[in-house]
Amino acid sequence: MSISELDQRHVWHPFGQELAAPAPLPVVRAAGATLFLEDGRELLDLASSWWVNVHGHCHPAIAQALAGQARTLEHVIFAGFTHAPAARLAEALVRALPRPLDRVFYSDNGSTAVEAALKIAFQSWRNNGERRRTLFLAFEGAYHGDTFGAMSVGRSSGFYGPFEDVLLKVRFTPFAETWLDDPDVEAREAAALAGLDALLERDGRRVAAFIAEPLVQGASGMRMCRPQFLRAVCSRVAAYGISVILDEVMTGFGRTGTLFALEQAGVTPDIVCLSKGITGGFLPLAATVASKALYETFLGPDFSTAFAHGHSYTANPLGCAAALASLALFETEGTLARIAAIHQANLRWLAEAAGLPGITRPRALGSIAALNLGGEGDYNSALGPMLKARFLELGLLVRPLGNVVYLMPPACITPEELARAHALVLQVLRDASPLYAPR
Repeated sequence: MSISELDQRHVWHPFGQELAAPAPLPVVRAAGATLFLEDGRELLDLASSWWVNVHGHCHPAIAQALAGQARTLEHVIFAGFTHAPAARLAEALVRALPRPLDRVFYSDNGSTAVEAALKIAFQSWRNNGERRRTLFLAFEGAYHGDTFGAMSVGRSSGFYGPFEDVLLKVRFTPFAETWLDDPDVEAREAAALAGLDALLERDGRRVAAFIAEPLVQGASGMRMCRPQFLRAVCSRVAAYGISVILDEVMTGFGRTGTLFALEQAGVTPDIVCLSKGITGGFLPLAATVASKALYETFLGPDFSTAFAHGHSYTANPLGCAAALASLALFETEGTLARIAAIHQANLRWLAEAAGLPGITRPRALGSIAALNLGGEGDYNSALGPMLKARFLELGLLVRPLGNVVYLMPPACITPEELARAHALVLQVLRDASPLYAPR
């Protein structure tokens, strides 16, 4: 029986309607920015395999670090034990992040990093004897993962209708989306901040934490905001004593042009969530990094104030070793300079795309480029599956978010590969324009 037949008989795939989805494509190997399929086709990975691949597939330096660690220590319980990869990675992350982010709590994916952050922020108030802080605050359109706490702060993304009755209590504040050559951004920001001010005046003393994807809302359509807007929001929130959580699961590790997006906003959160690119795409790993002040609220004479939370594979040595190797590549390969070059190429491409009928809201940040086909983003648009299929025919892995087409290649993509991708995507958009362009 073939891999495809076994898959279709037994495997349940994520984020798709299995009844209508086309058969999954078997991938046999990968290298650089390219996936090689069982049938001999090659695909240029312009989604970084769901935003995790940073330096390219099967990077030899990370593979070597992983193999060396596997011969030494593959895993050990992290309750009551530690090991060098976890301790060294924690030191490296703290060194890369702004103070007072000081304590690293490990888990295994973005959702669990967010779940830990929400629980830390909430329990810290309880440990201090404050029981009124029972609300969370998030941006409209946010997506933070698929566990229950993460769903709660991302419910306005529209993915979680069946669970609406059992989610946490959350208030949502407007997100001032912007794009290139946006003449109305200041008015949009002013209106959003006024809405936030009214919300805080009403509920600010009941909010335990505010969580945001800094600068880019990924799953809701690569919606971007200006650094000064995020900074103003965080300043207002902090004035009410509310803990600030920045979800850098997607934006971290170079995606926005700096190692972390918070650097551009000049915001120092109380907690930051990391995952996806942390291991360069090799293994599941996540980290929730908290301030020293928050950590100290959990210290006490008995277990009642402890953070009773953990995972079987917490601080897996293989994942930590891969993450250390990936971080080192940012220096040895000049990863951020590569991303800066991708950004400039994306800007030139978006300028050309903006001339096509029906293209709106072109935007770019770091290695991310996005545009809308028509006006507002619509995740349920039938354009998404149709365009994805056409891109695959042309040898491109591009996963539109409904009527939002975005590119997020790994940093290793060559100028020639990127130019070919840009040309082919423009070709597809041009051919499909009767479906979305005004007549």
